[in-house]
Amino acid sequence: MIELQASASEVCDRRQRGILSALAISWLRIAQLQGEDSMERRAFGKTGMTVSALGFGGAEIGFRGVAQDKVDKLLGSALESGLNVIDTAECYANSEELIGKAVSNRRQEFYLLTKVGHAGSWGIDDWSKSGIEKSIDRSLKRLKTDYVDLVQLHSCDEEMLRKGEVVEALVKARAAGKTRHIGYSGDGMTALYAVNMDVFDTLQTSVSIADQQSIELTVPEAERRGMGVIVKRPIANAAWRLGSKPVDEYSKPYFERLKELKYDFINGDMQSSIEVALRFTLTVPGVHTAIVGTTQPGRWQENATLLAKGPLPPAQFEAIRLRWKAVSSADWVGQI
Repeated sequence: MIELQASASEVCDRRQRGILSALAISWLRIAQLQGEDSMERRAFGKTGMTVSALGFGGAEIGFRGVAQDKVDKLLGSALESGLNVIDTAECYANSEELIGKAVSNRRQEFYLLTKVGHAGSWGIDDWSKSGIEKSIDRSLKRLKTDYVDLVQLHSCDEEMLRKGEVVEALVKARAAGKTRHIGYSGDGMTALYAVNMDVFDTLQTSVSIADQQSIELTVPEAERRGMGVIVKRPIANAAWRLGSKPVDEYSKPYFERLKELKYDFINGDMQSSIEVALRFTLTVPGVHTAIVGTTQPGRWQENATLLAKGPLPPAQFEAIRLRWKAVSSADWVGQI
């Protein structure tokens, strides 16, 4: 007798393949309509914003002390090439000031995102309502604007979320017109809790070839709720380029994971491997924009060019997912 009923996993796999095929057709159609070199734009959940698939992350320009004239050139040329998402945070050294001086005169050309709270070793953790309000006001001053498009809680833990004070502060800022939308930035079970609170407009989380927990844990739920999804660390810090174990804690987990994952494509030239990694992240259903940091003018355009081929073919995407499922362990959680 022929078995007609497919297993749940088979149905899920078929659904994912269908989504990927539809996405490929959609991406190709956009390229045909806009021109091959144009940056793809995606509807950002229910926010009403339409964001460039590739955004800019402002951490590096702050932490690495990049000169103002270099930032002016970097962001100015990227905006000319299709960038419309700039993400930063108060805790990224002088990143906000650099961005404000560089492009505040072009404020209507891009969406401006920042973060408050700052969990971890940033040295300025403050989850009080008054602290968050003051942080937002400082950010607006540094960014030389009277509003941002999105304020996000920077990896706030579940205990603080449950208290409610942090959310109240963001809601108050939104009501005052200081931000158009509010969001949560983080990973793991706390991010899932934040998504399920049903109060945030967006989720920023880690997705990459070396960080796939969110692909099943949080991104589908965020998509179901109509949230905009921003990806941080979309190329896993390109940790495979390092010949030996990195000293800094920021890249070390990805370096170790990639040693075990042994993807064949990371053994090729750097540009090709980054292309696959970046296209993988932006092929994940539910992802709207991936923010990549750089200190080099022209690098954003180079990354944008890598996306011209569109999403990864379904077979290649699924091979990376299957490798992750076969090798990853329970402690391979999303990285802050």
